[in-house]
Amino acid sequence: MSKIIIYHGSEKIIEQPTFGVGSSRNDYGRGFYCTESEELAKEWACSKNNNGFANKYVLNIDGLSILNLNSKEYNILNWLAVLTSNRTYWENSAISETAKDYLRQNFMVDTSGYDIITGYRADDSYFSFAQDFVSGAISYQKLSEAMRLGKLGEQIVLMSKKAFDSVKFIDAIPAESNIYFPKKNQRDRAARKEYRQQKKQSADVSELYIIDIMREEIKQNDPRLF
Repeated sequence: MSKIIIYHGSEKIIEQPTFGVGSSRNDYGRGFYCTESEELAKEWACSKNNNGFANKYVLNIDGLSILNLNSKEYNILNWLAVLTSNRTYWENSAISETAKDYLRQNFMVDTSGYDIITGYRADDSYFSFAQDFVSGAISYQKLSEAMRLGKLGEQIVLMSKKAFDSVKFIDAIPAESNIYFPKKNQRDRAARKEYRQQKKQSADVSELYIIDIMREEIKQNDPRLF
């Protein structure tokens, strides 16, 4: 039996995650968002500067279908296409709406048949990086580099009733806001600082911007994306 330990950061103790509740406007839609990192869960629990808990669970992944958006068969644009379909607020620019439509039409991944989705979490930093790319401010290469900055974390999202039935509560580990709220901000600042430094670097003429991707009609299997 294959099992993993996961954590869900919250201001509340959640002994029994409930299927079918929560916002559909989260990164991957309605689901139960977790991480394999206890420390990261504590930061997420204290994101509003309140005390919280890293709710700890054991997840039996046997028989579950898992979509890993960070695996080699996918690229950042697949993750971004899913994100644009769920997150509603995006800064407007001359090309952003056209760009989002192009991403959804050409890089969208059908997530409906999966029990679990894993991939980047669009914290404030990640989301700002994504918006810069969609608006044409940074290249595909710079976005790919930015997503690895600050170790902002990969999330594991329970999506199906089958996945919810496969998770068992173990413990609720207290997270103190005076410790973990500053840690979260520090992590975010570190990512933004590195990102600003990267943006100052001269762009290579071979780098792809969203306008190039649309103009050249670049699709999923284009070697320039890997």
